[in-house]
Amino acid sequence: MTINSDHDFRASARRTLILEQTAIGDLIPKLGDEFDHACRLILTCKGRVVVTGMGKSGHIGRKIAATLASTGTPAFYIHPGEASHGDLGMLTHDDLVIALSNSGETAEITALLPWLKRMGICLISMSGRDDSTLARYADAHLDASVEKEACPLNLAPTSSTTAALALGDALAIALLEARGFSAEDFALSHPGGTLGRRLLIKVEDVMHGGLQLPSVPAGSPLRDALLEITRKGLGFTCVLSPDGRLAGIYTDGDLRRTLDNYGDLRHVRIDDVMTPGGRTVPPDMLAAEAVRIMEQHRITALVVIDDEYHPIGALKMQDLLTSGVI
Repeated sequence: MTINSDHDFRASARRTLILEQTAIGDLIPKLGDEFDHACRLILTCKGRVVVTGMGKSGHIGRKIAATLASTGTPAFYIHPGEASHGDLGMLTHDDLVIALSNSGETAEITALLPWLKRMGICLISMSGRDDSTLARYADAHLDASVEKEACPLNLAPTSSTTAALALGDALAIALLEARGFSAEDFALSHPGGTLGRRLLIKVEDVMHGGLQLPSVPAGSPLRDALLEITRKGLGFTCVLSPDGRLAGIYTDGDLRRTLDNYGDLRHVRIDDVMTPGGRTVPPDMLAAEAVRIMEQHRITALVVIDDEYHPIGALKMQDLLTSGVI
């Protein structure tokens, strides 16, 4: 093997991408009744979708299983070699198998076929040959054939694995749309991700409630409001009407304006300097929506109210940063 440091690397990369782009494009006219049949088989499957493949096909199979699982189709990957040595016990009669093999003759895959038939487990094949053993055994065959590999030796799985990966994505998205799978559904299986936090965390999950909520009754001296702000440490206080509803809010920023307008604060009442009403949100609002309101109005805090306009919590921008919503 001779290394050529002057090789045109970009030319190789462009040729590879063009070939793989062509391989994906060639899949489109191959989508026919078999693809529809495969989708319906999966939609009516009462168990899990079990994806298997050997070598590079196995790596693609793992990704397809992961994509299916995260988009509403319960799925997992099983190694075909391990399957023949006990892992077939993971499968049930209600499951469905998707088997990947470019040649359709991979020994570890074909060894499983009689067992699958004997167990009555539905089989979907994904291969580059519709006359292969795998395709003939399958209840539905997905044609993932490519004209040539991007590898100049036409040996290393490149275009074929790209095509299989794209076909797996097409299958997953077709199923997602057929199920009416929503962003909220996606978030339920991604609670640790940014999207999950944005779509699952509600205001009530991160607000300061109970004794943490700063409040003073209307008519209170400004001094009492300042003491409450200091005690609770949220930078503002709610002002409550006699029936416990929100009458207004008073913030650290309001204090600076009060100092500009009043020389002596000892006789100032909170009603004279508060902001009537204030920005409020319900407890069941998504925290991400609360962020939008804060950004829109250039504020850093919101009062959380119940259906009768009683304050039940306080929400700070810092809380949303800490929770990962932002």
